[in-house]
Amino acid sequence: MAKILRLILGDQLHSNHSWYRQVNPNVTYVMLEVMQEQAYVMHHVQKILAFFAAMRNFAHQLAKKGHQVIYVKLDDDYNLQDFENNITRIIQKEQITRFEYQLPDEYRLDEQLKQICTRLSIETDSADTEHFLTERLDVQNFFGGKKRYLMEAFYRHMREKLHILMNGDEPLGDRWNFDADNRKKYDGKVPLEPPLLYNHDVSSLKGMIDQMKVRYFGEVDAAHLVWPLSRQEAFKSLDYFCEHLLPHFGTYEDAMLQEHISLFHSRMSFAQNVKLISPVEIVTQVLQHYQHNKDVISLAQVEGYIRQVIGWREFMRGIYWAHMPGYDEKNFFNHQTEIPHWFWDGKTKMNCLNKCIGQSLNEAWAHHIQRLMVIGNFCLLAGIDPDDVDAWYLGIYIDAIQWVEITNTRGMSQFADGGIIGSKPYVASAAYINKMSDYCKHCHYDYKKKTGDKACPYNSLYWNFFDRNAEKLQNNPRIGMAYVTLKKMKPDEKEKIMQQAETYLDDLNNL
Repeated sequence: MAKILRLILGDQLHSNHSWYRQVNPNVTYVMLEVMQEQAYVMHHVQKILAFFAAMRNFAHQLAKKGHQVIYVKLDDDYNLQDFENNITRIIQKEQITRFEYQLPDEYRLDEQLKQICTRLSIETDSADTEHFLTERLDVQNFFGGKKRYLMEAFYRHMREKLHILMNGDEPLGDRWNFDADNRKKYDGKVPLEPPLLYNHDVSSLKGMIDQMKVRYFGEVDAAHLVWPLSRQEAFKSLDYFCEHLLPHFGTYEDAMLQEHISLFHSRMSFAQNVKLISPVEIVTQVLQHYQHNKDVISLAQVEGYIRQVIGWREFMRGIYWAHMPGYDEKNFFNHQTEIPHWFWDGKTKMNCLNKCIGQSLNEAWAHHIQRLMVIGNFCLLAGIDPDDVDAWYLGIYIDAIQWVEITNTRGMSQFADGGIIGSKPYVASAAYINKMSDYCKHCHYDYKKKTGDKACPYNSLYWNFFDRNAEKLQNNPRIGMAYVTLKKMKPDEKEKIMQQAETYLDDLNNL
């Protein structure tokens, strides 16, 4: 009888996987806390603690159901601190005759596990994670080799394929998306709900990673870690979202407030990305709740959320597998500037960045507009090296795993892929930030001013970005008006704006 060892990675906490349908005494599951995964990028302390705590709980639940589990903790004396050495040691010790793993979602781990298998002298095999709605190459195959991938086309395909929010062959409500009805500044017309926070005491884990000298950044109250760490808590978060947040999610999904970190966002991305809960389960419950509460929830709210789950998330994963390796090296604008030091402490006079970076450092989380149109927008306008931007985003956010982080950051946010994901760079002046938030009214800088004392840096950097990248962007039909405006500027006005931008670019650390 074969003795099988099955590896479970930290983002593969999928308790409904077919692996676990039967308890087999000849199958042993192994989970590993290794320094290898703490060292490839510096992580937020909450991210490390949440991963370890969720992993340990998952291993405990498997063992309770009768499965054989080997769990190697980071500080175990026999921990060899990388996957290959630990796996090889366990195979020899337990006299394993077959090794299996679930396909990793990160390219580097996919390659590493393939290489490990080539060096093992026993049978090996891999299995799907059974989590996503698509296969790795579905997006690539859908677009058939085109250079640019249009998310809206893929999203409509997913709606039709899964028959979600459809009326026969037509979209429910006769529209594919309701952006025109959504994405408003918060106006106080509906009350804000607090985010659902959990209360996990991970003080001993914090002591362990400190003892092991794990490098990290960010803040944590280790006696009260707030993230869902189990499948049960993931569903509790989903229930809370449907009941309290979904009715206004779409309307205010792009709004930002300095005194409320999440507005109507679900904050379920960590639980979803480590596979405590699946997209099918989320979509099913959201749709069922909508069907029973149409008197208080409009189609626009539901469609806005469904699009993130079945459209954007699956689309980004498909882009990742279509373009790795190599996507992590793309730098369309050849940006080389080092990330400002205040990205590590939030101490900048720009209030929007002070609040969004500060929140990220304190909470390990920010919603998509804070990430894209405040932090990412600044990085792109300032010409920050996308390698620096990637490392910061991958480390700081609790939900950041490379397949989803790099496509959103290097692609959507920084346009470093030259337009594979987005048809134009997502840049904006201070007017957009003022329109969607209350940050500007509390700022050292004046969002209305392009030049002069206390002129908001976003304004001059915005025009400088288009001016210095004219050769690459001026023929893009989606941003033609920017160049029309530039050409209409009076020479002396344009010169003042460019000088203002250069002054700021020369002194980014002191903004």
